[in-house]
Amino acid sequence: MSNEISELLGTGGGAALRIEENGINIIGETQRKGRPRELFWPWFGANVSVLGLGYGAYVFSFGISFWQAIIVGVVGIIVSFVLCGFIATAGKRGSAPTMILSRAAFGIRGNRLPSFISWLLCVGWETALMAIAVLATSTVFTRLGWGGGTGVKVVALIIIGALIVGGGVMGFDLIMRMQAIITVVTGMLTVFFIILTLDHIKWHVVSHIASGSSQSVIGALVFVMTGFGLGWVNAAADYSRYLPRNASSKGVVWWTTFGSSVAPLILLFFGLLLAGSSKTFTNDVNGSVYGPVGALATILPTWFLVPFAIVAILGLVGGAVLDIYSSGLSLLSAGLKIPRFAAAGVDGVIMVAGTIYIVFAAQNFLGQFEGFLITVGVLIAAWCGVFLADLLLRRKDYSDADLFATTGRYGDVRAMPIATIIVSSFIGWGLVTNAAASWLTWQGYLLKPFGLGGKSGAWAYANLGVLAALLLSFLATLVFERKSVVAQEQELITI
Repeated sequence: MSNEISELLGTGGGAALRIEENGINIIGETQRKGRPRELFWPWFGANVSVLGLGYGAYVFSFGISFWQAIIVGVVGIIVSFVLCGFIATAGKRGSAPTMILSRAAFGIRGNRLPSFISWLLCVGWETALMAIAVLATSTVFTRLGWGGGTGVKVVALIIIGALIVGGGVMGFDLIMRMQAIITVVTGMLTVFFIILTLDHIKWHVVSHIASGSSQSVIGALVFVMTGFGLGWVNAAADYSRYLPRNASSKGVVWWTTFGSSVAPLILLFFGLLLAGSSKTFTNDVNGSVYGPVGALATILPTWFLVPFAIVAILGLVGGAVLDIYSSGLSLLSAGLKIPRFAAAGVDGVIMVAGTIYIVFAAQNFLGQFEGFLITVGVLIAAWCGVFLADLLLRRKDYSDADLFATTGRYGDVRAMPIATIIVSSFIGWGLVTNAAASWLTWQGYLLKPFGLGGKSGAWAYANLGVLAALLLSFLATLVFERKSVVAQEQELITI
């Protein structure tokens, strides 16, 4: 393992880094490399963000007990990242990005709809992560007495933006090295953070938090799934596509799931202890003008604030780098005809513009982001169900040439999968509500017709729509697309 780390860090005598030339093309045999265990680095680095500590306060906001929150966290994190693990196996089976492999289910041009959904999710996440990183920097500077005003925010925005966009533009090899560094540095500093804040935990307070209803538990579970694994499913094959096609599928699932889950599980567990110990801390996480990470800085000794800033920023950058890389691939999959590095640059401009708005103009950022997360989460859950069922039905690897030919076996526009996404999303949006986001008050229109109490009933915040979209699209694809997949694998042109 030490040689593997040395190679990833660039100290093993490897070739000089250069801009990745591969875009949405199939990775050639000579370029396929590595082993499934190397997937640990990008996925751990992308999910070791201290933002995971803030999720403790978010989960408690559903009105559940500590032990209910632990169950929600363990089940939500692991199950959602297992979905990523399964989708990652498609990458090594097809040696192409996730949203290109999605063409097998939706058709070449029919896949533009899910590609756009994927792009929207990635851009939303990378913008949120960058904004939180900038705000966290401002918080630390303010606490140190160095001033955290506009000047600091502008400098932080430039440096953080350069790291994220630079990684996205350079591509796979640099990202793998960056994530290895982020993994090592943030892993060690996070341990120090936990040690330094242990005295803030009051178990007698945490253990007496009252239990919530089953609806509240389900709502918290869906929120955790959406905030963790379901936010990555559309990118899961982007980093396994370089593996040889004979790499172990079990290994791909395991290392993707393990690498993604281990840090969030630890961070959420400790975040629950902190949030459950102090209502003031919980309120600060939910309401701080400096973002959810800002409240964490308030409980640290001054001498550790700079290391804290490093771990906070690097963890957030780690997630944003993977997002901007995958958002560029999604943009190309949607039909934009530019090089991959240019697509990452385009997304970088949008990300920076969105960050400027959030940092300098937006109000109630967290509430709006939660609304965005659930709304797009329904869409991505509907796509995920179709993709997983389609992958399950396949017995052979993807046909390389047909992933790029509208006259090939995968077809041009496949009506049934597209209709499945639309119908599942319509049902899903009808079963979720977003009170904190004023532009989403139209949702929840099926809660009353389905006998679930309407928008003010007990099921209003259970977010059933995400699970409904996932399960409905999965089952519909299994039932209605089996014959089509068999026909594709028998190399029949007429589907």
